[in-house]
Amino acid sequence: KVGEPAPLLSVPDLSGSPVDFGGSRNLPQLLLFVSPTCPVCKELVPTAKSMAKSEKLSLVFGSDGGEVQKHSDYVSKMGIEEYPYVVSLELGMKFEVSKLPYAVLIDEKGVLRSKGLVNSREHLESLVESMRTGYESIQDYLVKEELIGEQA
Repeated sequence: KVGEPAPLLSVPDLSGSPVDFGGSRNLPQLLLFVSPTCPVCKELVPTAKSMAKSEKLSLVFGSDGGEVQKHSDYVSKMGIEEYPYVVSLELGMKFEVSKLPYAVLIDEKGVLRSKGLVNSREHLESLVESMRTGYESIQDYLVKEELIGEQA
């Protein structure tokens, strides 16, 4: 749940190296769930790479299943070899991933700051902004700042 500690998990990436989720770390962690067959994901991968650099985020790509070779080919095709890429059904279930592309942002203290379906750069940026401000969404901000009523 957003605002609570992220689940503590260690999942091997495609090369077999462990990737840890949750817990304290040096940088916030952006986990982007993608699929080799998702056209929107393909468009969003370069954006996520650029944003991870500019916002100083630890970027991890994830998927909940499929043939490992297809994921390995996807990593090469997308030029994301420098980033961990994990294939884990459990990871997708822990973060309640239902549609792709889906992003999860965990802060340096291991707290889940934001998550959701991301179809554009603006969606990704809103996750980072949510972490910075402490508001889950624009709606949350407006309600908490009493700019609109709860029912709006």
